[in-house]
Amino acid sequence: MAISKQKKGEIVDKLTSALKGAKSLVFVNFHGLKVSEASELRRALKAEGVSYSVAKKTLTKRVLEAEKFAGAQPELTGEVALAWAEDLVAPAREVYTFQKKFPEGLKILGGVFEGKYMSKSEMEGIATIPSSQVLRGMFVNIINSPIQRMAIALSEIAKTKQA
Repeated sequence: MAISKQKKGEIVDKLTSALKGAKSLVFVNFHGLKVSEASELRRALKAEGVSYSVAKKTLTKRVLEAEKFAGAQPELTGEVALAWAEDLVAPAREVYTFQKKFPEGLKILGGVFEGKYMSKSEMEGIATIPSSQVLRGMFVNIINSPIQRMAIALSEIAKTKQA
């Protein structure tokens, strides 16, 4: 179905303004994804503050060329959607979660991270980084561990002195 020149301009403007504020962008191939699965994906992404849009590859490439990201753009094959957010890791993490859930219908093709194009494997690596809350919890646990061990050791020493 052909899109009018005006509609194409609106799509390009929407993508351009969206990508200016985005810190991270994921290229997603959604070929073979059922409508119900796509709706579930959209709801989950929206709940995490991740925007998701489907656009023609020619319009997407036009916007990406205007942005001038560093590196080589990954090949955009099949039906392509874009997921982006201000959070650096959220788009990749959420799409990767659904990629594991629907392996035949959803694939990460690559992305943009901190102004550089990333390959599929690099974006999947970024997707496995835990959320900031989990990282903070791990950090607190690491700091607390020596203190906790010292308290246990002093408690055992006190028990042996009393006996």
